[in-house]
Order: sequence, then C-alpha cells, then structure tokens
Amino acid sequence: MQNPQHFDLIVVGAGIVGLAHAYTAASRGLKVCVVERDAACVGASIRNFGFITVTGQGAGDTWRRARRAREVWGDVAPKAGIAAVHHGLWLTAFRPKALAVLEEFMATPMAEGCALLDVGDAASRAPALQLQGAQGVLYSPHEMRVESRTAIGQLTRWLTEALGVTFRFSEAVLEVATPKVRTSRAVLHAERVAVCTNTDLNGLFAERLSPHELRLCQLQMLRVQPEPGFELPGSVMMDLSLVRYHGYSKLRTAGALRTQLEAEEGESLAHGIHLIVVQSADGSLVVGDSHHYGPVLEPFADQRVDELILQHLRHTLRLKQAHVTERWVGTYPSSASTDCLIDRPDEATRLVLVTSGTGASTAFGIAEDVFSAW
Repeated sequence: MQNPQHFDLIVVGAGIVGLAHAYTAASRGLKVCVVERDAACVGASIRNFGFITVTGQGAGDTWRRARRAREVWGDVAPKAGIAAVHHGLWLTAFRPKALAVLEEFMATPMAEGCALLDVGDAASRAPALQLQGAQGVLYSPHEMRVESRTAIGQLTRWLTEALGVTFRFSEAVLEVATPKVRTSRAVLHAERVAVCTNTDLNGLFAERLSPHELRLCQLQMLRVQPEPGFELPGSVMMDLSLVRYHGYSKLRTAGALRTQLEAEEGESLAHGIHLIVVQSADGSLVVGDSHHYGPVLEPFADQRVDELILQHLRHTLRLKQAHVTERWVGTYPSSASTDCLIDRPDEATRLVLVTSGTGASTAFGIAEDVFSAW
C-alpha cells in the first residue's frame, strides 16, 4: 500500500506559479501535493488584474511562455468553471513617438495577429476609448482576462477534484531536503520538490536567492465603479506601458518616447505608473498600477499615486463617473536581470520565482519548461 505521505511531487506555495507546476505534474499522471502556509492564497496571485498578457511581453522566453500559458488558460479555464471576463488588448498611442514604437513593434514577429488601427476605425470598434488627440491604437486578440480573486480558488478546487492534487493549507514548510519535506505539521516525502514561494526571499533557500539581488516590488491598485452601462472592449493600456513592457521598451524607438515622457510625465514614471484597465463581470473596473522597490515595503497606499492613476484613467476612457470602491497593494519579487528565476539546488529540487509580475501570464509556460528540462 502506498504511503499517503509520499508523493511524486511536492509544490511549496499555492499561488499561480505553484498551481501551474501542480497542474503540469498532475496532467502527466504524477501524484502531487501542494503545501501552503496560509489558509488560502492571499498574495500577488489574487491581487492582480487577472490579465493574461501576451502582447508586449519581452522577446524570447517570456513572450514564448506567455503564448503557451494563454493556450493552457484557454483549455483549463472552462474545465475549472473559470469565466473569461473579456478578451483582447487596446493600447492607445497619444504621442507621435508612441505611435512610432507601435509601428516598429508591428514589424516584429511578436505582432502576429495584431492590428494597428487608425483613430476612426478604433472609435467605431471601441467607443469606450477616449481618442481625442490620439495617434493610433494597437489591437491584440491574444489577451484573456479572468477574475483573479475567484479564479485561483476555482483552479485549486478543480485540481483537487479532477486531477487528484492534495492541498495542505495552513501549513508552513520549514525545511526541504528532497526527498524529505519537513512542515509545521508533518514530515512528507517526494521524489521531486518545486519551491514557488513568491515574496518569501528570506526563508527556504535564502542563501541561493541572495546572489541574485532580488528585491520586492509593491504596486497600488483600485476598483472603480463607472456609470451604469459602461463597457470596455477588452483590456486597455496607453503610452506609459510602452516604456514598461519589454516587448516595446527594448525597441529602438522607445528611447525617444521615454525622453518625452520623462519631461511630460516625470512624476508618474517616478512612481512606476503605467495604466492598465480591465472590467469585471459586475461592470466595475480594476485599475492600476504603480511600482515601488526595496528590501521591505510599508503596506500603506499613497493617495497621490492613486490620483495620478485616476488622471490617466480619465484621459484614456470616456468615463462620466469613476467612483473608487476599493484600494489595495500587491507585492512580488523583482529582478533587474531576468523575468523568471529557475534555480536547481539539487537534481530533485527546483526553486521557481517569477521576478517580473507576469505570473498569471507566464506560469503555465514556465512550469512546462521546468518539467521538460527536469
């Protein structure tokens, strides 16, 4: 009889990166256990936009993983009862230099399936966009949006019921010495262990993380209630995103745009603000975000940052009303050199951290890469 405390894979952490590894392993027939210190996932995986972003991700592995993760989301979401709230991305370029970045982007392989629309065409297809003074609009069909606050829980239940994944919540992992995993409640065993602990940089394998000079990134987000009947055509961005997302910011023309934005939007850039707007099923808008960095960050939102985000919101959408109903902060690990850290403490153990805030967009692709190389 098989030992109930023995698994093929133990995953430490029940955020989206951990769940992606659990799904990838379980779908290959492995016996999987996920151990999570909290009673439920309450970190960055539920404090984001639920925006599976492909277009604009950094060229190479990040964009490739995002493309694959979007395919997996498209397959898994309906099986898990997770609704796709909307699809597509609309990015408005208000400055000629922003349009130049989009034109250069359209000449890259990453623009496959996308379209650069003139203002008239965009206005007819997306009347919610405020296009006065706009130069053009990038449309991408690849994006998908889920409600992250509920999607993570739904995905967890489906992994349990459909794929037999065992979850142990409210249980901290104290030591990983594969095949042994010692927790606050038991000693478990597994042939392999995937450690996906997000912001816990000073716990498990801290000595291996230290050379990578990781820091924390904290963002501010809001939920905004628009007027009744307001409907977004999909997820929305604007000029500031073009110097934030590496798929745009690494292009030759992005330097001139950044110089202009530093002169015109210096305060927003100083707070790491770039506008993303998505819509929930109840009609409310999830709006953000900002980026502040450090070894530790105080959990207090800055009213001025919220004001700047709301200014960009009103400039980008034709809103009659924008009543803030919720405010929150989220935190994720950040690296200046890589979007994802995959470390190998030994042959049977993998340490996986998304270090770019792209967990929802890339985790399923990352997990497949981890297992393919394992």
